[in-house]
Amino acid sequence: MTSSNFRGFSEALQRSRHARRTYPFSVPSELASKTPTHIPIVIVGAGPVGLALAKELANHEIPSVVVEKNHASFDASRAVCWSKRTLEILDRLGVAERMLDKGVTWNIGRVYCAEAEAPLYSFDLLPMKAQKFPAFINLQQYYTEEYLVDVLQTQSLVDLRWQHTASGVESHSDHVALKLETPSGCYELTCDYLIAADGCRSAIRDLLGLDFAGRTFEDAFLIADIRMRAPFPAERRFFFNAPFNDGRTALIHCQPDDLWRVDFQLGREVDREGVLNPASVIAKVNAAIGEDIDFEFEWVSIYTFQCRRMAKFVHDRVIFVGDAAHLVSPFGARGANGGIQDVDNLGWKLARVLKGKAPRKLLESYDEERCFGTDENIANSTRATDFMTPKTAAACAFRDAVLELAPMYPFARRLINSGRLSVPCSLAHSSLVTADNEAFNTPGLGPGTVALDAPIVIEDQETWWTQQLGTDFVCLHLVDHLHPAPTDSLPPGVRLLRLGAESPLVDRHGLLAERYDLMPGTSYLFRPDQHIAGRWRSFDSTAIAAAWAKSLAHPP
Repeated sequence: MTSSNFRGFSEALQRSRHARRTYPFSVPSELASKTPTHIPIVIVGAGPVGLALAKELANHEIPSVVVEKNHASFDASRAVCWSKRTLEILDRLGVAERMLDKGVTWNIGRVYCAEAEAPLYSFDLLPMKAQKFPAFINLQQYYTEEYLVDVLQTQSLVDLRWQHTASGVESHSDHVALKLETPSGCYELTCDYLIAADGCRSAIRDLLGLDFAGRTFEDAFLIADIRMRAPFPAERRFFFNAPFNDGRTALIHCQPDDLWRVDFQLGREVDREGVLNPASVIAKVNAAIGEDIDFEFEWVSIYTFQCRRMAKFVHDRVIFVGDAAHLVSPFGARGANGGIQDVDNLGWKLARVLKGKAPRKLLESYDEERCFGTDENIANSTRATDFMTPKTAAACAFRDAVLELAPMYPFARRLINSGRLSVPCSLAHSSLVTADNEAFNTPGLGPGTVALDAPIVIEDQETWWTQQLGTDFVCLHLVDHLHPAPTDSLPPGVRLLRLGAESPLVDRHGLLAERYDLMPGTSYLFRPDQHIAGRWRSFDSTAIAAAWAKSLAHPP
């Protein structure tokens, strides 16, 4: 324990409000004109979800205004783990490479119990190699936000407005009116659709008087983000019955800039003031990492968590995304990653409705598909929390028995739940998806699932399959001399990519054919969000057109 630890502790407690980068307030033209400007989309909230949606809409040539009550990005790490699926989505938005360069890459997680030095088990979250992105990277949320802001500041279709607080909202049959307060006065915007991306304490949700039902968990946790140089692996290390945390759970993982997050379960009815005593926190950290390792505090906070969601996310012309729509525990990294999947699902649908290429009914499928995904995330988060922090004697006995049997029996290891980590949501039962009527040998991949990456070559340039998907519908068709490339016309907005004879797209390693069980004639239709809309063993333009129409909620 050193004096520098104490000096940095009080600063770490306030770090969540310490501005890293500030953004200037600009007086909006509406204040002078006194006339509301009409914008296709207004997004309330400039967190990672709101910013990502603005860029996704810009990719579809849809203008938007993003309003944010704050004036800066802040030092608190908040979300740290970004999944492979999130990176694939953010790759379309122009920030994934920068995130990958800065972030700490990891695929392996290890689970420990009590004083045993060897892990109970380890797991590889990317068992299928040869994909562009790793299973996860660790990167502080403020970097992701700043990278998105940097991209958006180059976009003529996106107007970022800082120090704008939503103070009123009225939803009409053909537009939404939003009242805003700024340092220079109040004004109004109107829009075709208002997107609430303003977090778990959503002002838009409150202004509309909408419920946010769910469950609050009583256990408290202590986060200590510390700066140190330590010879620890860049892996997720989770501890049950941690001897350095009074027999409770703990989690340690690495971030960029020599930052490490140490997360301690505290239990219920915590004396907050006592827990946040500097000597107490320093002792906990020393016990976790070793007395001989020097460190400095970057951020310290106590938190409890909730699992909640709105009954529906689409309320006429007001649509909720991210934490404004749903809230999950941090175990499993399903919060921010789930919010980015909201963006992935909603952006292309909004664009097609606004351009008159799909009926408004298509937006109802955002409710259908993302409420399903949210329920999946909440169920996983709740099960993880119940296993990690058992509430009854029976639950505690079950957990202890599983942990005792795990070193010897694989079935017991499968029952351990230290947080099922975020995975792409499968939309197999969506009303927009066309089910298989022919056999495919692709375990875990089918109509409704997200595309699986593979290395390919296009015009002699090595690239990745997922980079060919997005914005448009894409039809992949395997041709050969016996099954020539089709001449049938596809619906407008469907891009045909031929693989095989004399095609510029080459499956040099055979992995695309292997992963998609491609045979001559096989055809796949991908949605703009890279989910599989349907697939067939032969090219049938009528069937493909029907699946395309179904994906856009057109009547049969």
